[in-house]
Amino acid sequence: MSTDADTSRSAAADAAAAPLDLLLTDAATGMLRRVNPGGSGLRLAAALAVRPRLVAGRGTRLAGGLARIAVGRSQVEPSRRDRRFADPAWTGNPLLRRAMQAYLATAQAAEGLVAEAGLDDADSERVGFVLTNLIDALAPSNNPLLNPAAVKAAVDTGGRSALTGLMHFASDMAVAPRVPTMVEPDAYQVGVDLAVTPGSVVLRTPVFELIQYRPATPTVRQVPLLLVPPVINKFYVMDLAPSRSMAEYLVGQGLQVFMISWRNPDARHAKWDLGTYGQAVLDAMDAAARITGSEQTALAGACSGGIIAAMVAAHLAHTGQQDRIAALTLLVTVLDQARAGLASAVVDERTVRLATAASRARGYLDGRSLAEVFAWLRPNDLIWNYWVNNYLLGRKPPPFDILFWNADTTRMTAGLHRDFLQLGAANALVTPGGATMLGSPVDLAAVDRDTYLVAGITDHICPWQSCYRSTQLLSGRRRFVLSTSGHIAAMVNPPGNEKARYQVAKDCPEDPQEWLHRAETCHGSWWPDYAGWLAERCGEETAAPGELGGGGLVPVFDAPGTYVHDH
Repeated sequence: MSTDADTSRSAAADAAAAPLDLLLTDAATGMLRRVNPGGSGLRLAAALAVRPRLVAGRGTRLAGGLARIAVGRSQVEPSRRDRRFADPAWTGNPLLRRAMQAYLATAQAAEGLVAEAGLDDADSERVGFVLTNLIDALAPSNNPLLNPAAVKAAVDTGGRSALTGLMHFASDMAVAPRVPTMVEPDAYQVGVDLAVTPGSVVLRTPVFELIQYRPATPTVRQVPLLLVPPVINKFYVMDLAPSRSMAEYLVGQGLQVFMISWRNPDARHAKWDLGTYGQAVLDAMDAAARITGSEQTALAGACSGGIIAAMVAAHLAHTGQQDRIAALTLLVTVLDQARAGLASAVVDERTVRLATAASRARGYLDGRSLAEVFAWLRPNDLIWNYWVNNYLLGRKPPPFDILFWNADTTRMTAGLHRDFLQLGAANALVTPGGATMLGSPVDLAAVDRDTYLVAGITDHICPWQSCYRSTQLLSGRRRFVLSTSGHIAAMVNPPGNEKARYQVAKDCPEDPQEWLHRAETCHGSWWPDYAGWLAERCGEETAAPGELGGGGLVPVFDAPGTYVHDH
């Protein structure tokens, strides 16, 4: 049964994700740049100046609403999903009820004013981001003198909760990323609690380690599956705790699973670029083929790893080697950046130049900067929720594996940072030859492998429609799966959740809304559907190998390897 805590954790997990372009620009140039609306703010002021009736009307309605609140006749109340005002005191105490209602009414008026100002999409996205952060920050639940739970905790503990909260605040602000701690640094141990699926590192290069997972069934499919994780954070979002690990589940379904574990680079590796990582994927495919004796590999990429995998597939198509790929999987991956929500609104050529120069000067993009951006993109879930818990109540944050993974930051090389930004700013992957991979012009239409694509319907930052557009870029038979989860929870979607759902249709028309109309809803996780899809494309069953490695490659470390521990 789902609880409020489960809902809170799910929201936080989904919030810990963002469009790649947006993350990479803000992390390099700083969040202060984007909380300044700049020209968008001036255009908002101009738009309101020529709409005096709009301003007057909104102001009059707000004044009337506040008057009704003052005399106790207002019907304003928070959404049932708004956990900030769940404490009964917000409705039972007349003063707190009026403070909450005044806040909600004012926020609604401000949002309505911006919505009706007639701004274009880009300005609306920029102003909306600033307004949302301001509204979230001013919530009375964030005020230690108004939050009833904080006041009660202070009284019950004789002020000890407030003192502990101050100590937590001082500790968090002393070091980057200077946001509330979302999970204790010792809540989990990689290789003990997380990333524990049995296996070995069978190849180690300067760029990555390749993990081969130990078979868990008497027979396995002949064609191996290579998982290409994101280049942001560590690989184990795809190998979390037991029963929550995609790698563990797929191994249990009789697949031979290999995982790339990227190195955490530093300034010495500044020149590593998309070509470097594309070659790494090819090297991993070669190793998996040698070990299994298969001429093909099923290739699966997630998020930024999916972009790299798709570009590698295009390179193989251009060089006449596409038969090396048995099937392609793209998880929460956006290849077409047009109308990709907030990212397409705020990432422009000037921003790209500034962000590229910032990472070039250091040689890499600092992972702590990425963590700060992650947090401020969804402040209610990742800032103010923990502000109340850690500082106002003086508590430690509860353990949560996804947020532990999110806090396990990594760096990104300056070369890869530059290439990803240029891809997004030019929306280069939608134009044949608009980008290159290892010297080959990238033409996604030339990729005619069977493709399995997954998106999350509640991913409001990377809209599922943007992920869906990949079905129109790639050739071959495509199966698009829409999970009821958000960005991260769409990947970490193990069977067993009674509320889990996904939608799927027999074909992929051009219009995503038409696809949605045709799609049928299936109960449960999409993982079993995916395992069945892979089984049909990964060859016949054969006896599981008794030992890991082969073809001249031998185990060198136990999983999860050494690169995952680099900080």
